[in-house]
Amino acid sequence: MTAVRGPALTFTGDPFSDGLDATMVHEPDAIVAMADGKIAHFGPAGRIAPLLPAGTEVVDYGRDALISAGFIDTHVHYPQTPMIASHGAQLLDWLNKYTFPTELKFADKAHARAVARLFLQENLRNGITTSCVYCTVHPQSVDALFEEAERLGLRLAAGKVLMDRNAPATLLDTAQSGYDESQALITKWHGRGRLLYAITPRFAVTSTPAQLAAAGALWQQHRDCLLQTHLAESRREVALIKELFPDQQSYLDVYDHHGLCDARAIFGHGIWLDEPEMQRLHASGASIAHCPTSNFFLGSGAFDLARAIRTDRPVRVGLGTDIGAGTSFSILATLGAAYKASQLNGHSLSAGHAYYLGTRGSARAMYLDDRIGSLAAGMEADLVVLDMRSTPLIDFRMNEAGTFAEQLFVQMTLGDDRAVQATYVAGRPAYVRKTDANRSP
Repeated sequence: MTAVRGPALTFTGDPFSDGLDATMVHEPDAIVAMADGKIAHFGPAGRIAPLLPAGTEVVDYGRDALISAGFIDTHVHYPQTPMIASHGAQLLDWLNKYTFPTELKFADKAHARAVARLFLQENLRNGITTSCVYCTVHPQSVDALFEEAERLGLRLAAGKVLMDRNAPATLLDTAQSGYDESQALITKWHGRGRLLYAITPRFAVTSTPAQLAAAGALWQQHRDCLLQTHLAESRREVALIKELFPDQQSYLDVYDHHGLCDARAIFGHGIWLDEPEMQRLHASGASIAHCPTSNFFLGSGAFDLARAIRTDRPVRVGLGTDIGAGTSFSILATLGAAYKASQLNGHSLSAGHAYYLGTRGSARAMYLDDRIGSLAAGMEADLVVLDMRSTPLIDFRMNEAGTFAEQLFVQMTLGDDRAVQATYVAGRPAYVRKTDANRSP
């Protein structure tokens, strides 16, 4: 058994529906004890310390730290890591100008492995312990990512992109080959260790009705897999869908018609959805991945979180970095952007609600909140340890922050990767900030 000590934050439920007072747990001095990849004990240090076996090493991060469940990224493209921060295009132009040429290189597994390794290290450096990842059309791009994730012991979901039209010929599969290759990857990887497969039609623009139907049939055979795709990211995209699928009532109905709207479906973005689509997402149990830095960068719009979680028909919502249109691996920076998106829609997102979104809320969006996203006995021991005074400016600002809520808001407004002191995966330190090497467990 090993343990970490310091201030801790977790959630016992959904603060959007039940309120922060009833769901947010802030322990000023807590111990998280870990054994066999799981959390064995969590609570106030005075209560947990006597429960630890003699000789248990406790790493004390001090009163200026904050321990929480690891961050979760519900929507990200690892092959786009090489093209992050590319200038000057909106969604559909972005795909043709940057994305497709970049993804062509992933036919080379050695290249895919090198990018996968960097991508996962960036995740750990930013406290991300689980992500839901788009690969490329190439099966070897999936193998490369899963092999690296397995080596690190990560809880991770990913899938091969399905794409049989409206992309370069060398990036296209067919309805049948996409089905067959995805089936083989599911057999090889789904449920292996902590790995999960996500059936991944890129979006309806790049899949024919035949391919969407094949994806729906595949998901029907493997209901414990995730399903991920894009939905209503930009107005131009929504208009194109109406041209490509004139017989369907809406963008979401395209997926629903082909059996692709149900629990464990994660739809990226969802900015331009009408009310019937929101009602259908609620009824089906499907989720939206909110990707604010990407939405701002591509000029797609500002997702209305308050509308999505409306109490009479709440939709599950997780948080996504959406690298590489997304501009940062930092969940703190992504939370700051989510606050701005809410402001543009006339609502103020509190820091407590935001941190829920980056942890337990995203776990719930992935139907993994029984395993990750919270600090509690029996949960998988994926943790992030933040430094609440990580930069001179934050250190100065924290001296003026009188409440814990204000301190949290400072972190998500000014914080970035420098705030991550350590990241634990299945109870083991997977990343330790160099300046804290003397405190490495």
